[in-house]
Amino acid sequence: MIFRKAIEADIDGMFRVRMAVRENRLSDPAKVTHAICREMLQEKGAGWVCEAEGEVVGFAIVDLTQANIWALFVDPLFEKRGIGRKLHDLMVAWSFAAGQDGLWLSTGPGTRAEAFYRKAGWAATGVEENGEIRFELRRNAVKGH
Repeated sequence: MIFRKAIEADIDGMFRVRMAVRENRLSDPAKVTHAICREMLQEKGAGWVCEAEGEVVGFAIVDLTQANIWALFVDPLFEKRGIGRKLHDLMVAWSFAAGQDGLWLSTGPGTRAEAFYRKAGWAATGVEENGEIRFELRRNAVKGH
């Protein structure tokens, strides 16, 4: 498997992965467009992909303008292989190297994502209006930063 920075040409593969997930599904897929993804990758932050045999099987995107983990998803056929954790670690390290002191995200309670972020050292700091748990990660809480 290959891990690398995401480019605009990866967006179709990212959409395929995003629509394949079993948890944290998009309530309205029309709200996430190619233009929004392109803006995230080229203007607001950066993204990473994991490729297997030339196909995107996982991706992560950070929005530095909001200090927010915007997306982290793995194709269900490639789960439990460490792809999500590697994408997470690349994204977090890059964000802190870019000057972020902290990051936040939200995810559904009782999901595998909740357990993943807790294990990765994120602290639950509250509940969003939509019922999702808000997590935060501070630079000084991560080894090597």
